[in-house]
Amino acid sequence: MPSSIHSKDLSPYFTEAARLRDNSPLKSLGKYMQNDPTLVSLGAGLPHPDTFPIASLSASVAQPGKAVTDTASAKLDVTVQAHASGSAIEGLEKFLQYGNGRGVASYSEFARKHTESVHRPLYSDWDVVVSAGNTDAFVKALMLFCEHGDTLIVDEWTYPAIIGTVVPMGIKLAPVAMDGEGAVPEALDRLCAGWSEDQGRRPRMAYMIPTAQNPTGATMSLARKQAIYAVAQKHDLVIVEDDPYYYLQFADYRPLSAVDDPEERYADLPGLQALLPSLLSIDIDGRVIRLDSFSKILAPGLRCGWITAPRYIADKIQFHNETSIQQPAGLSQALVSKLLNVEWGHAGWERHLVQTQREYAVRRDLFVDLCLEKLKGMVEFVVPQAGMFLWFRVLLSEKSRARPGVMDEVFESMISNHVLLVPGRMFSPAGVSDSPYMRAAFSFASTSDLSEAIDRLQLALKPFTE
Repeated sequence: MPSSIHSKDLSPYFTEAARLRDNSPLKSLGKYMQNDPTLVSLGAGLPHPDTFPIASLSASVAQPGKAVTDTASAKLDVTVQAHASGSAIEGLEKFLQYGNGRGVASYSEFARKHTESVHRPLYSDWDVVVSAGNTDAFVKALMLFCEHGDTLIVDEWTYPAIIGTVVPMGIKLAPVAMDGEGAVPEALDRLCAGWSEDQGRRPRMAYMIPTAQNPTGATMSLARKQAIYAVAQKHDLVIVEDDPYYYLQFADYRPLSAVDDPEERYADLPGLQALLPSLLSIDIDGRVIRLDSFSKILAPGLRCGWITAPRYIADKIQFHNETSIQQPAGLSQALVSKLLNVEWGHAGWERHLVQTQREYAVRRDLFVDLCLEKLKGMVEFVVPQAGMFLWFRVLLSEKSRARPGVMDEVFESMISNHVLLVPGRMFSPAGVSDSPYMRAAFSFASTSDLSEAIDRLQLALKPFTE
């Protein structure tokens, strides 16, 4: 049953640039071409599709639920022809043409149906708009509510690209204390309640990664999300829910030696049906701008994603798209749309996600086993329930702790031992320079290399932890 709740109007908090951003005059003429198939357009400066040299696009793709390296199963042939000719999706003549900033219809419609099925937004006037991945999406969300001199609320450890984006724009960062579930609601409340005029305009936006937070790996429970959302309501904050790891949720960790049957071990992966509810799913005000991406669940080079927000916000992002990226690359949209709408469908998409969850769950369990065995007394960490990272706190000896710049020495020791982790200082919006933290990714290295890496890390840390 459609919701009768309408989003709250947060447009009074728009920046001057956001208020002035409007539909492209040329793009606005497209509605006449869509509404009248008999219309002969001499208005649009569109190249003729007969000049496009690509007659078809084909890719060999894994069966849903199978790894691409599985040689026992035949691959699917995913082909998009130049002309639609009865296909469930558009032809290349549409995907390769200029379009509006909402994206090609079949691609956008999959994102809309998926969002409705998984997140079930509680207010009626929500919509989706395409992005070229979550970094692109973040910039466009940010520029709606933050400009030079404003302040963005972030976690006390956060994704470096956010810091690198915001600081050159003259936007300040206000970090919020974290625990094992991410941002602490009481700390967020204190920050907002204690804001004074001499700190500048009151913050209107908070940026959060609620699932497998980068870098800490922390995942918010539903109760934590509800508490964060209540604080956002109290202080009228917009929340950017950047959730690229949302579909990489796992079952609880168990040592590999504890369960012999891999089917039993990974029988309770969440797929799509048992994922933790998102912030979007509890949002009754339309104050959550959710960012989704195919980067971690298909491939980052596709540069495809989508944003979910109240329609008036999605419209503003569409207008921004039309003066920047236009929309994600047509070839990427074509491949993703054909794959998800036709070849895999929603059921195949879920089987693919379960396979991806299994791959990273196996890596997580192996990596945690290795760390518990070989780094005992050297580091401590919280076992992540999702994502790609472990966040180590190095247990420095008293002598090492007393030495300024010791974590730079630790980093050099790692490099000398041919192993690389990311120093915690790179994730600090407050500029903490000698943090005893490091981020380790278990996502990319081969399983044999993971074991070798921990052996090397053990040697690198030993002089600083004894």
